[in-house]
Amino acid sequence: MSDFLITPAPGFDQPIAVLKHCHDRIRKQLATLQKLLAHLPEHGADADAQQAAQAVLKYFNQAAQLHHADEEDNLMPMLQACARDADAALLAALVPEILADHQRMDGDWLIIKSQLDSIAKGLDGPLSAPDVARFCDSYTAHMAKEEAHIAPMAKRLFSPEQMAELGAAMQRRRGLEPAGAQQAETVPAAVPAAPAASGDALAALRSDYGRASLSEADVLADPIGQFARWFDEAVQARVNEPNAMSVATVDADGKPSSRIVLIKQYDERGFTWYANYDSQKGRQLCANPHAALLFFWNEVERQVRIEGTVVRTSAEESDQYFYSRPLKSQLAAMASQQSATIASRAQMEANYAAVAAACGEHATRPEQWGGYRLQPQRIEFWQGRRSRFHDRIVYVRQADGSWIIERLQP
Repeated sequence: MSDFLITPAPGFDQPIAVLKHCHDRIRKQLATLQKLLAHLPEHGADADAQQAAQAVLKYFNQAAQLHHADEEDNLMPMLQACARDADAALLAALVPEILADHQRMDGDWLIIKSQLDSIAKGLDGPLSAPDVARFCDSYTAHMAKEEAHIAPMAKRLFSPEQMAELGAAMQRRRGLEPAGAQQAETVPAAVPAAPAASGDALAALRSDYGRASLSEADVLADPIGQFARWFDEAVQARVNEPNAMSVATVDADGKPSSRIVLIKQYDERGFTWYANYDSQKGRQLCANPHAALLFFWNEVERQVRIEGTVVRTSAEESDQYFYSRPLKSQLAAMASQQSATIASRAQMEANYAAVAAACGEHATRPEQWGGYRLQPQRIEFWQGRRSRFHDRIVYVRQADGSWIIERLQP
C-alpha cells in the first residue's frame, strides 16, 4: 500500500516521452486505487489507506488534468494542423473520441474523488468497486488508444521545431518557463480599498481584470468540450471549489430563487446534480422545469452561464451516486426533509440518530432523493477584461441539435 516510487521523468525536449511517462504514472495510480479497494474491507481507513487515497487524489486532481490539457490544447491541434490524407481521416475519427473520453473520465473521477476525500481524512466511507472498475477500465482503454495511434503519428509527423514547441507549451503549463524564453509581461490588477459603510464607497469598490482573453477562434465547436477545457483549467488554477455552481429556479408564480450546489457530472446530455425532490428547488422545478446555472471562477476571472430545461436522472443513476456517498451523507439525506422548517438543531440531530439506529450500516436511497440534469439550450463563456470591456462568447442550440456561436457585447 505504501509503494509510490516514481521513475525519473524524461525532459521536455522529448515531449512524447513525457506524455508516455504520464501514462505510466496514471497506471501506477490506478493500481494503487485497486489495491486500496482490496485493502479497505479488512483494514478500514488506516494510515496506509489514507496515504494511498491522498496519493491518488493528488495525482488525478492535478497532474492528470495537466496531461489532458497537453493533449487537448497542444498535441491534438498540432497534429490536426499538419496531418494529411489517411492521418487526417484517422484524427477526424479519434479526436472526438478522445475528447469524449476526457469528459467521461472527469465525470467518473468526481464520483470517486468524493469517496477518496473521506478515506484520506481517516473516515471509513465506502469505495465503490463498480465505480473504480469503470474509471480504471476507461483510462486503460483510453491510454491504449493514444499509444497505438496518436503518439506514433506525432513522432512520425512532427519536426524538431514542432517537438520543441510542444515541449515548451507543456513546460509553461506547469509553470516552468523554457530556457531562453522571455518572461511574459504582467500588469497587476488594481487593489480595491477597504470597504466602507457608505454607498459611495461600495460604488467605488472594483478590481480590474486582465489575465486572459477569449475570441471566437479560441473556442471549440462543441460547448461541452469548451466547458471541459475551462473546468480543467479552473482545477489546475486551484480555484476554490470549481464544481460549485448557482442553480436559479422560478416558482409557479414567477418568483425566482437561487442557491449553490455541487455539480456531480457533465457530458453531452447535460449538467447533473443531486438533491431532495421535495425541497424548494424540487417543487419549483416540478412547476417550471426551466432553470439557469452559473459557475464563477474568480481566480481565473471567468464565469459560465448555462440555461436550459431540467429533467430527473434515472433511478439507476441516482442509486449509483447515492451509494457512492459516505454512509453519514446517505443517512443525512434520509433524515432531512430538505427546506422544511424544524424546531431546533437538536431535533435535526435526533432525527438523524433515529435513522442511523434503524439503518445501521445499510442505508437506502429515499424515493424523494435523486438527480437533476439540466439539458442546455444556451451556454455563455465570460472572460473578464480590463475596463469592464469583457469577452462574451455564447453557444445557442438550434432545432436540429447543432450549436451556433456568437459574440455578445459586454
